[in-house]
Amino acid sequence: MREYFTNSERETEELAARLAGEFKKGGVLAFKGGMGMGKTAFIRGLVKGLGNTAFVSSPTFAIVNDYGGEPHTFHFDMYRVSSWEDLYSTGFFDYLAEGNLLLIEWSENIEEALPEDTIFIEIEKGEGDTQRIIRISDKEEGNIV
Repeated sequence: MREYFTNSERETEELAARLAGEFKKGGVLAFKGGMGMGKTAFIRGLVKGLGNTAFVSSPTFAIVNDYGGEPHTFHFDMYRVSSWEDLYSTGFFDYLAEGNLLLIEWSENIEEALPEDTIFIEIEKGEGDTQRIIRISDKEEGNIV
């Protein structure tokens, strides 16, 4: 597991932009963290770091945002997904089968459906109101990625 500390939304975005090169081939990034922890800020920096100029916002009501780019990037919000039926209705499995980069907020709601090579990015509050602790690991908790 890798662990990073940021002290502002801007620092979180900058960290993600620096790490973006690791995710250029696609895959699934599963984000965990409570409301306001910086999941969307990390995704905004990641998308920018991939050279994508799309406007990034939380897909809370749309469920999925399509940012295009290379790799083709989709941003999911699974906050309201509570069943397999809900998950199928999002088109998640179709996006997964096409080799896209999937960025999934509230991934804990669909953890059983995530592929084995999923990378988890957990963000939690650190010391003070703005510090964030960002941990990156694979599905088998603790393995270094």
